[in-house]
Parts: sequence; C-alpha cells; structure tokens
Amino acid sequence: MKTPKKFEMLVYNGLVDEVVCQLMSGKEAEVYVVRSRGELCCAKVYKDADNRSFSKQAQYQEGRKGKSSRQARAIGKNTKYGRQEQEGAWQNAEVDALRRLAAAGVRVPQVFSCVGGILLMELVVDANGNSAPRLNDVKLTGTQAREYHRVLIAQIVLMLCAGLIHGDLSEYNVLIGRDGLVIIDLPQAVDAAGNNNAAAMLERDVANITAYFGRFAPELLATDYGREIWKLYATGKLSRDTILTGRFEESSIPADVRGVMREVDAVRRWHERNL
Repeated sequence: MKTPKKFEMLVYNGLVDEVVCQLMSGKEAEVYVVRSRGELCCAKVYKDADNRSFSKQAQYQEGRKGKSSRQARAIGKNTKYGRQEQEGAWQNAEVDALRRLAAAGVRVPQVFSCVGGILLMELVVDANGNSAPRLNDVKLTGTQAREYHRVLIAQIVLMLCAGLIHGDLSEYNVLIGRDGLVIIDLPQAVDAAGNNNAAAMLERDVANITAYFGRFAPELLATDYGREIWKLYATGKLSRDTILTGRFEESSIPADVRGVMREVDAVRRWHERNL
C-alpha cells in the first residue's frame, strides 16, 4: 500500500522499510503491519487527543509520576505545552507499561521503538503465521473458555504484582497468538498503589473477561476473582504463586470509625505542633 504521510519520518530514518497494510482502527490508534529492517512488525499510530474517543482519561492518569513540576503545572493549566506533554505522557505510558510487564513475565508484545507518536512492536501471529485474532473473533468451547479464563486471571495477578492494572481489559484487547494469549492496548494502564480507582478498575477488568468466557462456560459467572485478588493485594498477601479460589467473603468485623478518627486527630495535632 502507499506509505501514509505519518510514516515518512520513520522511513527517512530507516526504521520502517514498507507499510504493508492496515490492521485496524480503534478508539485511540490505528494499527498497521509494516516491514522494519527486513522483519514484519506492528506499528501503532496514536490518534491526536482531539480525534481520540477514549473517555475519562484523567482518572486513568491519577497517580502517574510526571517528569517535572513544570510539566504537572502546564498539564493542570491545560496550556499548549501542557497538552503536548500530556499527549506524550499518554503514549509513553504504554511503552513503559509494556516493558515493565514483559519484565514481570506478562505476555505482551515486545517493544522495538516509539518515535513521533508511532509505536513499533512485535507482530503477534497465529499458528499459521497470520496476524493473531482477538478473543472476540473466535468461538470457544467450554474447555477453551475455562483454560483461557485461568490464564488471564494468572496474567492479571502478575500485572498487579508488578504494580499495574490494565484498566480496559476485555475480549477486544486480548490476542490468541501462536504461543498463547497476548494482552494488548495499555496506554491507560493504572498505577495500582497510586490511583484511587484502582480497586474498581481491577474488579471491572476481571468482570469483563469473566462475563465473556461465561458465555461459553456459564459456571465461571459464579466466581468472584476480582474482589478476592484485590483483598489479597491490599493486605500484602498476593504473589504470582497465590492459589485463588474464585470466592470472596465480606468481613463481618465492623469498621472502627472512632478509632480511625482518633488516629487522624493525633496526626493532625502532631503536625500542628511541629509547624
């Protein structure tokens, strides 16, 4: 196909030899198959913020560390520089998440480079060497659904142990690759320790994939891995080797609200004295 203008800089710098075809166009990016240094790979071209339909971006970015206080102030004031920095941070977040998760053993595409708003990464293929299908494109047996659900729950645990939550996980961003399931689309990845919405997002990710696999294996719909996983994480008991049950029991111990308020008052008084 004719090389789109957005690839000209990468072609000029020798990072892309040829644009082979377009794979898809999503809510935040367009994805192409390209030839880079003689090898086929995937090129994700991020859409401009004005043309991107991903909603509630701010709640995903809560807890992320900025490069500098100047950057944070500019983003907060929504200046032109701030919008540019925010866009760059959104794109870099996916690169950082992919590398961090790969190091933790999560199956994600390998990153090659990210230049000019284009992310070059591994092209995930199926057993025949063709572009791998998404989960949504394949009809599963009950046995396959139960196995894929088990694998993805284990991957979610690995992600959380690495301090990240996908935040938008569903059957649309999991590929069935030659060597198993591959998780994609991570610019909105959530910092588990620094985001107030982390628990809800983790539970939603788990609920999404459980609802999908539950179409083929209805017994999965009775499980509650989301709340079980988060409780283990919040209490420091979650590891990659944790054996999960899929069950969750609410605590029957009433919250000690007065005790918490006493602790808050004590800290406030200590702080005032030290001022």
